[in-house]
Amino acid sequence: MTEHQDRLERFETLTAECELIAKLATDTAKREFYLKLAGHYYQLAADMRQVIASNKAAA
Repeated sequence: MTEHQDRLERFETLTAECELIAKLATDTAKREFYLKLAGHYYQLAADMRQVIASNKAAA
């Protein structure tokens, strides 16, 4: 379970970092790229939350 929790925390960190980079980016293309990347990491974090919840329910 800790491996799943570690991955969740990593995805949440990456989401926040990408959002910060996008906020600070002066180039529109880079801003859009990092916002899209943040969205992908956000979805991965949401998926990992579902895995963790499923594992808890099954236990």
